[in-house]
Amino acid sequence: MELTILSGGANLPLGEALARALGRPLGRVHLERFPDGEQYVEIQEDVRGRNVCLVQPTVPPVGENLLELLLMADACWRAGAARLMAVVPYFGYARQDRRPNPGAALGGKLVVELLERGRFERMVAVHLHTPSLEGCFGMPLEHLDPAHLLAEAARPHAGPGAVVVSPDLGAVKLAERYARQLGLPLAIVHKSRTSGSEVSVRGLVGEVEGLRPIIVDDMISTAGTIAATAETVLKAGCAPDITVVTTHALLVGPAVERLHQVPIRRLISTDSVPLTRALPFQHQVVSLAPLLADAICRVTSERR
Repeated sequence: MELTILSGGANLPLGEALARALGRPLGRVHLERFPDGEQYVEIQEDVRGRNVCLVQPTVPPVGENLLELLLMADACWRAGAARLMAVVPYFGYARQDRRPNPGAALGGKLVVELLERGRFERMVAVHLHTPSLEGCFGMPLEHLDPAHLLAEAARPHAGPGAVVVSPDLGAVKLAERYARQLGLPLAIVHKSRTSGSEVSVRGLVGEVEGLRPIIVDDMISTAGTIAATAETVLKAGCAPDITVVTTHALLVGPAVERLHQVPIRRLISTDSVPLTRALPFQHQVVSLAPLLADAICRVTSERR
């Protein structure tokens, strides 16, 4: 069955790169916003009887990009598409996988249920913030981890005298994978969150004095955690050559200024989130297109 690749407006460059990796043209989608703010979506390809892959990370503004994905899915279904697959390189609301208090909404589960109403047969996601969210999916989920690609991108900065640093206990398993692949020691920062964008550091386990830190995390939002970690290892005497590696570089609010003030030397991230501004430090981007293309090929070949 023929495969059609369509991309929403959240990260068109990644959609184009994925289409190239699959050796197919990117299908035409007309996106428009009416004066009252309503979104209009029109699929300008013949998708009848075809497998359709919709590429749309739910990056900020999360609600609008999520709705655009659902509108594209509805348009494809009404146009006769045989199967729909959602490729969501960054999954918004993944941090809302549990209720911190009885009055809170379970945002992650609700977003999954909305996607299931979009009639997707399968979903491809990259490095969900909380793996437990996988249990919320009623549809098959291809959960991809680009850590091995990012670790190789960091290898030129990981020679003798480097150390992998986990910015909190939640990232320890991820940091251990980087440390094993790069053959480096591991240090762990203990932090507590005081608000949505502020953290406080309680301690540091491991040796960083005189070493070049490679701080790893799955995502950077306002960079409060990364900035606090960088300040901690600098106070502990690390070398002033800090590399930060992350899958999802959201860099919202004061993130760029915080990272610039620490300062970090370089950032390595994937292209799950489009870069919308110039950065005052080195930024190396690792494309997800080959990883996504391989997953899509495996899934579609299983159906033949």
